Amino acid sequence: MMALKWGFPPPVAEVTMAEKCGRSKGGVKVMNRNNGGCDGAGGFPSFLPQEVEKIKDPFARILAQRIERLPVQIGFSESCIMSSCVKPRIQSKTTPVLLLHCFDSSCLEWRCAYPLLEEAGLEAWAVDVLGWGFSDLERLPRCDAVSKRFHLYQLWKAYIRKPMILVGPSLGAAVAIDFAVNYPEAVQKLVLINPSVYAQGTGHLSKLPKPVAYVGVSLLKTYPLRLFANNLTFKGIPLSKRLDWTNVGRLHCHLPWWKDATVDFMISGGYNVVSQIGQVKQKALIIYGEQDQIVSNQLAVRLYNELQTAIMWEIPDCGHLAHVEKPKSVAKLIADFARGDI
Repeated sequence: MMALKWGFPPPVAEVTMAEKCGRSKGGVKVMNRNNGGCDGAGGFPSFLPQEVEKIKDPFARILAQRIERLPVQIGFSESCIMSSCVKPRIQSKTTPVLLLHCFDSSCLEWRCAYPLLEEAGLEAWAVDVLGWGFSDLERLPRCDAVSKRFHLYQLWKAYIRKPMILVGPSLGAAVAIDFAVNYPEAVQKLVLINPSVYAQGTGHLSKLPKPVAYVGVSLLKTYPLRLFANNLTFKGIPLSKRLDWTNVGRLHCHLPWWKDATVDFMISGGYNVVSQIGQVKQKALIIYGEQDQIVSNQLAVRLYNELQTAIMWEIPDCGHLAHVEKPKSVAKLIADFARGDI
């Protein structure tokens, strides 16, 4: 790993929040306590698609069993979204760490790095961004960038309630920058992994007629396209593992509202945070894979130069998803950054 040196309180009670949501006149479905996590037999949560049983990766299977849904209030009413995440098992004296994920993905991206962060003594939250992952969106909310930001803030306000280190890989880096600029009191530091922050939103896709947008999103779910993306994303990973990781990466696509939520995000224009980069006040750690074929390393250098306070680390022999491909390196960097060692 090469360094480029340029340059709890107790969470709000779930039952109370869920009961509050249950009183909403909006009729938002609230899962009972058994449906909020595992089925009671040590298996997978009942709200996960049944395709989870086909996944072989032991780290993915273990983390999937820990996914639960927490009620997060949205808007000015008492309506709530049962929001999927992995909660920390430990309370730490260090700053909490909240882990985002890439475009159209889920908290299962952190299957390999999450246990290492826990071993390092960090209070880590792996959270599904609104519209992706495994939240209950039966009564579909807006899934544009503003709604995603506000949902994340409401989750932070209800359960974390102190400045955190916000970690965003790929498009998740744009989510993190957008959040940090709009809610600076919630973010102490940023970690941006192979950041995709210079795209002009969803571009021409936002102007597609809805029927055409639905066709495009349907293709996005297909196994061959996802496998092709994995071939570009990872370096030196055996075919059998890439096949299994494709199943992990598209698991959330089997939920009935996934297509509607993704189309809503697409036609909304997506994330365009170029003008916000210079407004970031927090110290940032940029991590990038040496062999990233998705986002040019030159863009990581550009981001380093445009942020007010940043350090940058390269991970050799690594592709686009460093936290999946090189979890030990990424977890150590995050832990060291959290403690102020880098």
